Amino acid sequence: MRAPFSAAVPVLHGLLRGTLRSALGLVYPPSCAGCGGATADPGALCPACWSSLRLIEAPLCPRYGTPFALDLGIGPLLSPRAIAEPPVFGRARAVALYDGAARSLVHRLKYEDRLDLAVPMARMMLASGRELIGQAQCVVPVPLHRWRLWRRRFNQAALLARPIAGAAALPYAPGALARVRATRSQVGLSRAARAANLQGAFRVPPAARAMLQGRRVLLIDDVATTGATANAAARALLRGGAASVDLLTFALVAQEAL
Repeated sequence: MRAPFSAAVPVLHGLLRGTLRSALGLVYPPSCAGCGGATADPGALCPACWSSLRLIEAPLCPRYGTPFALDLGIGPLLSPRAIAEPPVFGRARAVALYDGAARSLVHRLKYEDRLDLAVPMARMMLASGRELIGQAQCVVPVPLHRWRLWRRRFNQAALLARPIAGAAALPYAPGALARVRATRSQVGLSRAARAANLQGAFRVPPAARAMLQGRRVLLIDDVATTGATANAAARALLRGGAASVDLLTFALVAQEAL
């Protein structure tokens, strides 16, 4: 007895998808997400780029997420910076230091319109931020001002935040935070200038206050530098009713590089 045509449809769809994927692979061979060289799988890193990725692992500062050079074996220790300049956000974590392949990935996503890199980058952030994600109650990307969003056409933080929220089954709340003041680029500014530049830049819209009330927020961005952006955003979220704010980024700028 022949199987009904409806039962064969999923099989046919699978064959068509496989054929299309193979055809696309011939026209657009899989390339390294970092340098563009040939790889076996789309979105993967070649051996050279993977070896240049300086992954952040314990021991690290529990507040800023910066790695320590030595493991003293005496439990979590705050970095001198965390003691002298406690951040507004609770904890920060990142996948890698901002150099080598990590810098290349961020630049290709943000400046070369490689939106396809957001998913593999988000996948790495899920692993590095699992502790924060496990305690979060909603995911909020750091927003762009509307004029910058219009020029760039996308928000890289939102591209990273959406798949993280989806994989963790957490509410994705891009409207919970607004950038209400256009600011100059942070590149090249000192820590103090960055903080001054972002004064009053963020606000929680009145309609979002009820959703944020008492929730633990996971704030997402592509790179953490001095922490000025995250501090300004976290301050606005806390004033808007959030119980706490943690920060998860793909890359972290080493302080000596500022």
